[in-house]
Amino acid sequence: MYEERPALLDGAVLWTRTAGSAGAEVRPVLPDGCMDLIWADGSLLVAGPDTRAYVPGETAARYAGIRFAPGDAPGFLGVPAHELRDRRVDLGALWGAAEARRLGERVTEASDPAAALDALVLRRATAAPAPDPLLRAVVARLAAGHAVAETADAVGLGARQLHRRSLDAFGYGPKTLARVLRLQRALALVRAGVPYAEAALRSGCADQAHLARETRALAGTTLGAYARAAAASANSETPQPSGSSTTA
Repeated sequence: MYEERPALLDGAVLWTRTAGSAGAEVRPVLPDGCMDLIWADGSLLVAGPDTRAYVPGETAARYAGIRFAPGDAPGFLGVPAHELRDRRVDLGALWGAAEARRLGERVTEASDPAAALDALVLRRATAAPAPDPLLRAVVARLAAGHAVAETADAVGLGARQLHRRSLDAFGYGPKTLARVLRLQRALALVRAGVPYAEAALRSGCADQAHLARETRALAGTTLGAYARAAAASANSETPQPSGSSTTA
């Protein structure tokens, strides 16, 4: 069972997942420009930004996670996003084994680990650098479908500056981030029942074939298979996220 709700930290999402029954399908997690801090049966780990679909392994029974808004996690974690691209790492590798173990035990011992993780992140965020409003503007413009060059001009950055800052904040360049966000727009329309060709055009793809190629490249599946899985998830009691919210 997967559930999510707004986290205490501005722009973040708190999610929980419990492992399904033996033989239950584990759906891939798709790139969404985000990073997660995850509690998994007592351990704390970080899911870096994905450039391709990630299929979780069922190594824990219970998960709770904070999905940071795109660009917000590196300041909190103290590491550039590109160093964690397409990786899942123990928090101890970033903050030291003793500190990660102490924090993990605190969350585990709480009556509600998800709420404890939520409170921990909010408290630690007060000592971290505040999210960069310029980077948030970049995300907002790209999510709305604006071109990368137009976005760079709008926020007052040169192409090289935007690329360098995007690597640190998002894990990849602005063109990749734009592709990821465009695919998320398109798949949200597909989940809403919009025909593929219309979803492609409304999301900013050239045509349905373009969307099909992007779905294959970034999500590792076909449009038809994705739509069927989304429909099955919507009709089941164990919905799955569409972004980078789970790991193992």
